[in-house]
Amino acid sequence: MNKPSARLEPNSVKVTPVTFLSGEHMLQGHLTAPATKPDTIAVLNAATGVPARFYNAFARWLAVEKNIVCLTYDYRDFGASARGPMRQSSATMTDWAVHDQEAARRYAASSFPDIPLWVIGHSLGTLCLPFQQNLYSIDRVIAVASGLVHVRDHPWPYQALARLFWFGPFPLAASIFGYLPGKKLRVGTDLPKGVYWQWRRWCTRRDFFARDFGNELPFPDWMALKCAIKFVAIADDVMIPPATVWRLMQCYPAASKTQLALQPQDYELDKIGHIGVFSERCSVTWNDIVA
Repeated sequence: MNKPSARLEPNSVKVTPVTFLSGEHMLQGHLTAPATKPDTIAVLNAATGVPARFYNAFARWLAVEKNIVCLTYDYRDFGASARGPMRQSSATMTDWAVHDQEAARRYAASSFPDIPLWVIGHSLGTLCLPFQQNLYSIDRVIAVASGLVHVRDHPWPYQALARLFWFGPFPLAASIFGYLPGKKLRVGTDLPKGVYWQWRRWCTRRDFFARDFGNELPFPDWMALKCAIKFVAIADDVMIPPATVWRLMQCYPAASKTQLALQPQDYELDKIGHIGVFSERCSVTWNDIVA
């Protein structure tokens, strides 16, 4: 583990680059902390294909407005944690959603052992908690736009794009290039082929990830998470519609659950969207998300 010297932001937020291990993979991240002693440590698990730097504004907001230190990081073989050509990556969705998230949580807990530990997950960021270990260490979870979604759950016309992503030229491109060339195809960032193929399998089967239990995924413990969980859906989210968020909520029977649906008009916004919720444009929603 490496903790280089921190730099001070103009608003006295302290941003410290950090590294920590997930198995044999070194992950790169940042701790964004208030100038005073924090009340809480939050691990922010990113959505699939979203670099950790996208969450910088939200992490600074947590530090300034809520006195929370926030760990942001990139999953293995992606973003700042990338090592070597992506076509050589063996990373899977399980590696990102189980092993890397668990490693981030261990690092956060060991760095700040005397304050409550939160997990804030965006989409993939809270999808696979029941497959992780030591969930008793979590004091609170905020699941934002995280759901069990099948391709048929998407509204039209977005569903047409989703079908192209799973059944059109994209699987062929992943096979040819050895990774999903998202930048070349103008559908976002590049992804390791193992991440894409497992993601595709989950989103094109009605049993979602059940066929991976005991194989590519550990067996889940649905009763292990007993803390408070807040499920946040976004009314205009075509990628993870609200109904799929409430579907995931049923996977946590032992937790104390609350739910919130964000409506753009309630915040005088034209749109929020799946990714946009963590953009500075939508910062007016953040207080309700963490409340």
